[in-house]
Amino acid sequence: MAIYLLTGDDESLVRSAVGDLVNDLVGDGERSMMVDEFDSEEYELRVVVDAAQTPPFLTDKRVVIARNISRFNADELPALLGYLDNPLDSSDLVLAEGGEGRLSKKIVDGVKQAGTVVATAPPKKAGDRGTWIREQIKAAGLSIEPRAIQRLTDWLGEEPARLDGVLGTLRGAFGTDATLSDEDIEPFLGEAGGVPPWDFTDAVMAGDTSKALTLMGRMIHGGKRHPLQIMSTLHNHYAGIARLDGANARNEQDAAAATGLKGFPAKKALQNYNRLGGASTKRAIELLAQADLDLRGAKDLDSELVMEVLVARLSKLR
Repeated sequence: MAIYLLTGDDESLVRSAVGDLVNDLVGDGERSMMVDEFDSEEYELRVVVDAAQTPPFLTDKRVVIARNISRFNADELPALLGYLDNPLDSSDLVLAEGGEGRLSKKIVDGVKQAGTVVATAPPKKAGDRGTWIREQIKAAGLSIEPRAIQRLTDWLGEEPARLDGVLGTLRGAFGTDATLSDEDIEPFLGEAGGVPPWDFTDAVMAGDTSKALTLMGRMIHGGKRHPLQIMSTLHNHYAGIARLDGANARNEQDAAAATGLKGFPAKKALQNYNRLGGASTKRAIELLAQADLDLRGAKDLDSELVMEVLVARLSKLR
């Protein structure tokens, strides 16, 4: 008997994790006779519980999968919660929720008591995400050189859901015996994924125009962000810096009081203000205001061109 709850923001990652888990649970058994899967918008929890409470027939155990369980309200949970208190030894139950649905705390707590909760979302910190990517490569049975892993990590950006498909393709093309280089994996990489907005603003503040424009292009094309969304990111970034003009902030606490930011963002805003100074901060706000008008039709220019000119000008400010 085993009970699992797999969760995550990205449905494709959750589905992949469920598939791998179920393959492990089934092993060499006959899948068609062992697995009951509920994935429609109409199934009821009581039917899932009935399946889990049914002894296996001609197999050692039964594997029951229920997806999208956040759609059930409190009135529908008693049957499932009752089963979690007294599960059948010959059934494995896999519950899954991949998306933005709000999962009942009662389900989470019930599974924690009876089984295992697995979060499929990759870590948000770059260092932790690199470790996660290496773990996924190992789980796929592949061997990839460190330089190629870094290339793959950079290419994925903030779209880790694309990793599973790439690893599957590489495994199909090369098998699991070879150690792959960046030259090996490059032909299998398409358009680079989006990047976190703070990488973009860091490049702008560092004055690295080329990198800033490259990252902005990835945000627009890979990350599917509209130029107005990027404008909003820049506006929020420079608004925090502008609040420090005349505030005489000397430390993180002063910056937090002036900007309303907390912790590291306040410290970073102060560092950026000290880098720019009052005059350049004012100029940045002027450039943002004009570009915003241009994006909304003040000039007959392509929106991406407007943003490229803006980013180039902002990155030159000191």
